[in-house]
Amino acid sequence: MIAALLFVVFIVLMVIGVPVAIALGVSGTLAIVLSNLDTQWFGLLAVPQNFYAGLAKYPLLAIPMFVLVGSIFDRSGVARRLVDFAIAIVGRGPGMLPLVAIAVAMFLGGISGSGPACAAAVGAVMIGAMRQAGYPSPFSASVVAAGAATDILIPPSIAFIVYSVLVPQASVPALFAAGMVPGILAGIALIIPAVWLSRRHNMGEQERNLPRPPFWASLRQAVWGLAAPVLILGGMRLGLFTPTEAAVVAVFYGLFVGMCIHRTIKVRDLFLILREAAELSAVIMLVVSLAGIFAWALSTLSIIDPVTNAIVNSGLGEYGVLALLVMLLMTLGMFLDGISIFLIFVPLLIPIAQAYNWDLVWFGVLLTLKVALGQFTPPLAVNLMVACRIAHVPMESTFRWVLWLLCSMFTVLVLVIVFPELALWLPRALGY
Repeated sequence: MIAALLFVVFIVLMVIGVPVAIALGVSGTLAIVLSNLDTQWFGLLAVPQNFYAGLAKYPLLAIPMFVLVGSIFDRSGVARRLVDFAIAIVGRGPGMLPLVAIAVAMFLGGISGSGPACAAAVGAVMIGAMRQAGYPSPFSASVVAAGAATDILIPPSIAFIVYSVLVPQASVPALFAAGMVPGILAGIALIIPAVWLSRRHNMGEQERNLPRPPFWASLRQAVWGLAAPVLILGGMRLGLFTPTEAAVVAVFYGLFVGMCIHRTIKVRDLFLILREAAELSAVIMLVVSLAGIFAWALSTLSIIDPVTNAIVNSGLGEYGVLALLVMLLMTLGMFLDGISIFLIFVPLLIPIAQAYNWDLVWFGVLLTLKVALGQFTPPLAVNLMVACRIAHVPMESTFRWVLWLLCSMFTVLVLVIVFPELALWLPRALGY
């Protein structure tokens, strides 16, 4: 009865518009109190204890740092220079600007690991340029939002950090390595329909008349941005610093590039950058901490084992259960953000994965792929919201374009399910 009440209260609060973090905390606290563990006061003590326990994890220190990195590189002008360099390589013509937008978004994923931050940085540069070249604004917003979704697959990734905290058996370096190939495949899968749609609908014809940036000059301008992922990922691989320390290194590198090299960040800008990063980090960490209360209630009420046994013994078989989980998470992704999905459902899903002996690193990549899809799946799609706001178009206008991109990335999800080595061979080769 209390277990059912836990989910009913959570769903009702979500439906009436209560923020996810508050809904998690209130429903979890109510379940703890009603379960009457020895005394209600004893049960209430579990609330602050689990609130603190949800935050007191060393890998979580990387999240506010990578959020800050995203804000710094957003304002440093790195995205603009990377775009010019990419155009200098691929040239002008129908479909080339969408290709550049996705490629630059993928590259920025190796710096910040935040989809919304990437959508803001790339969208600020590319949406206006694509409009000038004759691309419809809804199409431009769809391409930018989808391209930014690859950021949580290509390391460093905030989603992988959260997953590793929930699943200690999957280390952050192993998850970072496992996400590389699926992330690149997802980017390629998005480029194909973006270019095809551009040419099929005669979009971007005016692009031919725009000047092509000189290669060497654009390379000199972009080299500091190109070096960022090498510094971050190379330093982790060489053992110079941990993923958490890498985030701090990336912050100082971004400030050096923005303030000393490009000189696009002034001292007076630091307060705005720090405030923006602090607000977003606070939202993420509040969800993480209050989800700890919800997860403790799940464990205390013994909900996880019965759910696991019911699914495993349902007769669907291994692939039937996997298909069911994908459909469930795809539906949830339309309404919840990725971090909330991880925090709520990973404690329920990991016992199922262990029952079928699924590799937990591979399983983490699958879940993150689903989260990436959710970032540009209406009605609640954080990347798409950011891109639509920049393009000044309603989200409904993007549906006809987003559907093609969703189907294309879903194909990558199917490939990773059928061929697990797409995710697992690189971490094995690197010895993780």
